Amino acid sequence: MLLQVVPLYFCLRLTLASQEEAKLTRLSQSLYQSAQAPEEAIFAETFDSGPLDRRWVLSKALKEGEEDVLKYDGEWALEEPVENSDMHGNRGLVLKSPGRHHAISAYLRAPHYFRDRPLILQYEVLFQNTVGCGGAYIKLLSHSSQLRLSHFNNATPYSIMFGPDKCGSSHKVHFIVCDGDPLTGLHQERHVRQPDADLKEYFSDQRPHLYTLRLYPDHSYEILIDLSLISKGSLLEDTDPPLVPPAEISDPSDKKPEDWDDRPLIPDPTATKPLDWDENAPALIPDPSAQRPPGWLVEELPFIPDPQAERPHDWDEDMDGKWEAPLISNPACSQVIGCGPWSPPMISNPSYKGKWRPPMIKNPNYQGQWYPRTIPNPAFSDAPPPFQIRPVAAVGLELWSVTGGVLFDNILLCDDPEVARRWTEDTWGQRRTPGLVLQLLMAAHKRPWLWGVYVFSVGLPIILFISVMWPDKRFGPPDMEYYYKKSDEPQADGPQDSEGPTNLTDGSQDPEGSTNLANITDGTGDLTGPRRRENKKPQKSDLELKIGK
Repeated sequence: MLLQVVPLYFCLRLTLASQEEAKLTRLSQSLYQSAQAPEEAIFAETFDSGPLDRRWVLSKALKEGEEDVLKYDGEWALEEPVENSDMHGNRGLVLKSPGRHHAISAYLRAPHYFRDRPLILQYEVLFQNTVGCGGAYIKLLSHSSQLRLSHFNNATPYSIMFGPDKCGSSHKVHFIVCDGDPLTGLHQERHVRQPDADLKEYFSDQRPHLYTLRLYPDHSYEILIDLSLISKGSLLEDTDPPLVPPAEISDPSDKKPEDWDDRPLIPDPTATKPLDWDENAPALIPDPSAQRPPGWLVEELPFIPDPQAERPHDWDEDMDGKWEAPLISNPACSQVIGCGPWSPPMISNPSYKGKWRPPMIKNPNYQGQWYPRTIPNPAFSDAPPPFQIRPVAAVGLELWSVTGGVLFDNILLCDDPEVARRWTEDTWGQRRTPGLVLQLLMAAHKRPWLWGVYVFSVGLPIILFISVMWPDKRFGPPDMEYYYKKSDEPQADGPQDSEGPTNLTDGSQDPEGSTNLANITDGTGDLTGPRRRENKKPQKSDLELKIGK
């Protein structure tokens, strides 16, 4: 059975591999059709036409304390992906310079105010290089009279920050909201909780992914990657700090009393250090049982001045100091176990106890952990607060990446789900995301050992199913000897069995048949091959004969 499955496995692999290559070729040869910016959109950018500076403004912000040094000296470029391009002609905005700070931004058509309409922000990201540490998030810059895109930096106020970020083993999708408190008038950043899904694949597979944020007037939100929901919740419950402040807060004027004892354990005041406790004993001591190995040359040094070395003719002792010959290995030590001063190895000191400390006991005066008293929160309101997110005037990218190569594409900001749906069909819909079978084939192409997993996962259940449902199923050509099994129906005797039993001297018959050498020779008495055992016919036992009588 195994000999039949293995050729089938290789045939299946070659067939699927050819199909995979053909599909990938068709995908790579497809021509991308740039989408038209919807008139209803608040902001839309495909990066497929026109120069970069037609709409986008590079930051000229300077480093603090340095008037002539730009803080954001990283290069931006409009180009197609270097590898794994699904569609020819699809350009994107690429963060080019590894290890440098980048900042670029673009104004909206008009400032957008959050009222009774949802907000949808979506864009595509492709990490072309292995991501060590860096992000690909977008900031919606707050509208103000002081906003200057040429001065855009990390301190520029923003209303929403959304997008992927990775550093080390931490994989995140940031969603930060800056809103205004209706009572205090202060603005505060609120971090939405991270999704529970494993995001590692989106940073490591080097394929484009679509990130979508949907924010609704009832404070609910949805985060999607490749149109799959990975997180949802409410700004009233899932932000830190919460959008709805607590009814009570700790009194900032309350102070812990000076005599408050919050130590659960204290040193035992009655304990004393034992008289034989030596705090000065070293942790390691020379091994007293060790002896110098025989043949050790104490008088010889491991290294000696090279006797053949000569002082350079241009050596000036006033300028270069006293000349000393370079050291070489002592030839006298090459044939012995060691040279120079010998010292025994160090071992743990059995008398070492370290610094003495009294044992800890329960504190009889323990009063528990102290907490300040609570007072009513002046910022608390029974009614759900309205949206107080600051109006948006621009879209900004302020990023840093160790490896660079981050590509942004097809940015959309709108307040109509139907507009977002049509935009997604016109942009992301052209990528023809591979189906499940093709994804499995692509995974096996990168990791060939998965082919064995696929074969055993599919072939083994089929073999077990056939063995259980058809236990008498016989395989192989019917003219071969192994075709029939012990449990099969009786078979006719072969030609060698036609002679019948041999008569013995007492008149009985030999059930084994004739043992004449002629049966196994060619007539000359020479053996022509191995002796073949005849089929033994079953006989009735004496007990069965008596019962039959």
